Amino acid sequence: MGVEERRQQLIGVALELFSRRSPDDVSIDEIASAAGISRPLVYHYFPGKLSLYEAALQRASDDLASRFAEPHEGPLGARLLRVMGRFFDFVEDHGPGFSALMRGGPAVGSSTTNALIDSVRQAAYDNMLSHLGVVGEAPPRLELVIRSWISLVESTALIWLEGKRIPRGELEMQLVHDFAALAAVAATHDEELGTLLRTLLKDEPGDGPFAALATRLLTLASS
Repeated sequence: MGVEERRQQLIGVALELFSRRSPDDVSIDEIASAAGISRPLVYHYFPGKLSLYEAALQRASDDLASRFAEPHEGPLGARLLRVMGRFFDFVEDHGPGFSALMRGGPAVGSSTTNALIDSVRQAAYDNMLSHLGVVGEAPPRLELVIRSWISLVESTALIWLEGKRIPRGELEMQLVHDFAALAAVAATHDEELGTLLRTLLKDEPGDGPFAALATRLLTLASS
């Protein structure tokens, strides 16, 4: 097996182990055993667990960032719901590793780790701007809405992983509704954002996620 092929194998093995348990609880010996090689050979390719963790995190962050990519076809609400589905696929597949990364793990605080986390958040932000049809720098209130929503999605996923007490599908829909609610409140303070929101909502179908939210709110208000 060539050098790069062996490195990629080790990254894959480490990512699988880090996905099932906190990286703090995974040893180099376990990684070596799972890869079918000796401990010294692991150190031949990576100087330590931190560098292997960062390499595995790079692969995971690339995977996660790609899940925010969505064709610009159809209503925005349906697009966001599909993105949330792929995001929670990742969260379930990499639960302990995802929690360790966001809450604190062996590489948290390193410049590499922080940069990777920020790159995923930026990918999500850029994709949201693109879906909203915004070119260039976003207006301040819209930037606040999008970045606040991304933080909400992260924290919601972490809390959900602790016991999964809410059905996943309901939570994905709730997060789409959360974006609409944040945007709607901000739009009451910003005429430009209000115009953008009206343009987006005119293409929403009566059975879409945003229409469902409006119906629920009307029912709540009239009850």
